[in-house]
Amino acid sequence: MKLDFKSLLSIGFFILGNVICVAQSSNTGYWQQHVDYTMDIVMDVETYKYSGTQKLVYTNNSPDVLNRVFYHLYPNAFQPGSEMDARVQSIADPDRRMAPNVGTKEDPIYESRIAKLKPNEIGYIKVNSLTQNGKTVSFEVVGTILVVTLNEPIQPGSKTQFDMKFDAQVPVQIRRSGRNNKEGVALSMAQWYPKLAEYDTEGWHADPYIAREFHGVWGDFDVKITIDKNYTIGGTGYLQNPDEIGHGYETKPLKSSKGKTLTWHFKAPNVHDFTWAADPDYIHDKLQVDNGPMMHFFYKNTMPKEKIQNWKAMQPVAVKLMEYYSEHIGAYPYEQYSVIQGGDGGMEYGMCTLILGEGKLDGLIGVTAHEMAHSWFQFLLATNEAKHSWMDEGFTSYIEDKALHDINNLNKPNPFEKAYKSYNYLVASGKEQPQTTHSDRYVYNTAYSNAAYNKGSVFLSQLGYIIGEDHLETTLKRYFEEWSFKHPKPIDFIRIAEKVSGMELDWYLMDWTQTTNTIDYGIKSIESEGATTKVVLERIGLMPMPLDLEVEYTDGIKQAFYIPMRYMFGAKSTTATKLDDWAWAYPTYEFIIEKAKPFIKSVTIDPKGLMADVNRDNNSK
Repeated sequence: MKLDFKSLLSIGFFILGNVICVAQSSNTGYWQQHVDYTMDIVMDVETYKYSGTQKLVYTNNSPDVLNRVFYHLYPNAFQPGSEMDARVQSIADPDRRMAPNVGTKEDPIYESRIAKLKPNEIGYIKVNSLTQNGKTVSFEVVGTILVVTLNEPIQPGSKTQFDMKFDAQVPVQIRRSGRNNKEGVALSMAQWYPKLAEYDTEGWHADPYIAREFHGVWGDFDVKITIDKNYTIGGTGYLQNPDEIGHGYETKPLKSSKGKTLTWHFKAPNVHDFTWAADPDYIHDKLQVDNGPMMHFFYKNTMPKEKIQNWKAMQPVAVKLMEYYSEHIGAYPYEQYSVIQGGDGGMEYGMCTLILGEGKLDGLIGVTAHEMAHSWFQFLLATNEAKHSWMDEGFTSYIEDKALHDINNLNKPNPFEKAYKSYNYLVASGKEQPQTTHSDRYVYNTAYSNAAYNKGSVFLSQLGYIIGEDHLETTLKRYFEEWSFKHPKPIDFIRIAEKVSGMELDWYLMDWTQTTNTIDYGIKSIESEGATTKVVLERIGLMPMPLDLEVEYTDGIKQAFYIPMRYMFGAKSTTATKLDDWAWAYPTYEFIIEKAKPFIKSVTIDPKGLMADVNRDNNSK
């Protein structure tokens, strides 16, 4: 029997649901909550206000009795005096999109854009009523959080239904979500609805919206959006009424609509967010990925011709990227993916990304490569970015660099060289904080970015140096297979790497992510011992590592050596000459080369540069 992609997808979700149930009752003790949203939204494109009703069925799969719940009201951050506004004004290096420099380079003066918002420009969600199982419950708005005190505690294994009515206003676009961005996109609707906070083994994750990204509960969305009929919508989910809507979705000729509005009906199965964008000037292109999703592209027809051509040229590359990630991580499981002009740079969401669209072609491809990769490492492997941002941003940066390197047929010894350089810059700056720092608690934005993106990327590429590239690729695939549609933590990833490689790797996870210890190995001496040569190495940094070495002889021949690190209790597969292991507590290590010193031209530690050694000047002699 031949099955189409939609049938396979349905089977996949059926199997996945059962896998999650098994996981919840297995020895691992893993469980996660579940939500079912039904929302009906009416958007006024003249005032940028919208009203909505929301039915939320919440399943408590935890072993705990819940006496209250929390919702995120993200748009409330875009108000003068909010926590986001306060942080923009107090941090030493504010995001320039939120606080442009109105002074000079020598004497910068940053002005918060949020602080200047007028009442008709702010964002808000006002909850008008909320019931639990038909009975009114009390609630309190605390900044961007709605605290709900329940009448009926939610028992383990039970469901409860919340019904809400709310009014909201779309803020002037400042960060990610908003209206009328600098490229003229009317509506970028990200994190726009009352969104239930996640509850897991660590309790509630009711983090205020201050700067960073998002964490949500897995579930199903059924959303109806009524809006001016001239607006095209792209975003999360599958349009249920394409032949009533048109706008490039139709499968047959349409009859003209007599009303002023259209009601778009979307369903999104097994996601943890729902995002959309809308504009009256969108071009809507489609491109089918072989054995994969339909790709949708939304971009403004008012751009200069060369910018529109960039979007046309980017589309086949986007298909290659979709195929690459599916091959090297795991098959993309949804029926569609949309690349949408909107937002303030690039930001990933369920089944879609919002990006700026007027840059050069290389930039357009680069941001698409990065945001699309997030579909795996943020959306399908939904780590908590407030606590483990490097698991998303870093892993995404790693696979983005690898994909662009391979797709463009480059042959660099280290495709991740820029990440290593940025990490070294972070160390040299003295501003580094451990990657276990809460994402909002970094002293500097630059320290957060380097820790999450660059040090996070190096975590993976350096892991390949430790366990071998073949084992790293297997680890990534098995990680996706075991933890997609869940909320993995750092220990979940490193345990898979341990099982794949047969090595102990807790030391690597701890030193790299929980400390600011650095790697620094050097060649202390090369001494003649008759017909042989003794090489003495030294560990200068606190962080231990296995070592790859290369000895070049005067006749041009090169010989590779490998020194395992004792605490790995294993070694990677290599053709190099394997030496005795080196335990961290010993500051020096020596070995013998079976040739006299005059025949040795050089000895180099880590010749490929895949170890994040902070001082490479002492790596060769």
